[in-house]
Amino acid sequence: MAKFYDKITSRIQKFIEAQKVFFVATAPKNGRINLSPKGMDSFRVLNENRVAWLSVTGSGNETSAHLLDNNRITIMFCAFEGAPNILRIYGKAKEILPNDTEWNSLITQFPNLTGTRQIFDITIESVQTSCGMSIPFYEYKEERNQLLDWAEEKGQDNIEQYWKDRNQTSIDGLDTKFKT
Repeated sequence: MAKFYDKITSRIQKFIEAQKVFFVATAPKNGRINLSPKGMDSFRVLNENRVAWLSVTGSGNETSAHLLDNNRITIMFCAFEGAPNILRIYGKAKEILPNDTEWNSLITQFPNLTGTRQIFDITIESVQTSCGMSIPFYEYKEERNQLLDWAEEKGQDNIEQYWKDRNQTSIDGLDTKFKT
């Protein structure tokens, strides 16, 4: 049975910290919903009402565009090992870029990942847990290194050109913060 919380409890934080993958969902007021899996040790609980996610270079930049239009975000974690559990974090998010004043205080919370693009700072409105009994067991083996290897080989100047070429608009043509 689903249960709602108005904050992240210590039990919920321990669950989050044990997960290797999470899912991010955003949507503009009009247009496609984006749902993406994430990993790479890129999620942090900052306090009981605030979390952050470090985003690295990707083929698109939907979250950036969606948050400019509609700052709602949902993060979901699933237990693939141990007791069944699904956890959803509902909130409002803002994008932090390297030239923003908040960047320096947040970036220290994360590993140094080549291709780091932005941080999404999320204020929690509610947290929901549900049973997750239909979620299968999966065994974690290791992180994939292809994205980091690609970014390392490309180099910072070429990554920034990639952002200009491919990360300035969403698939629905909405501007990202990279374009403003």
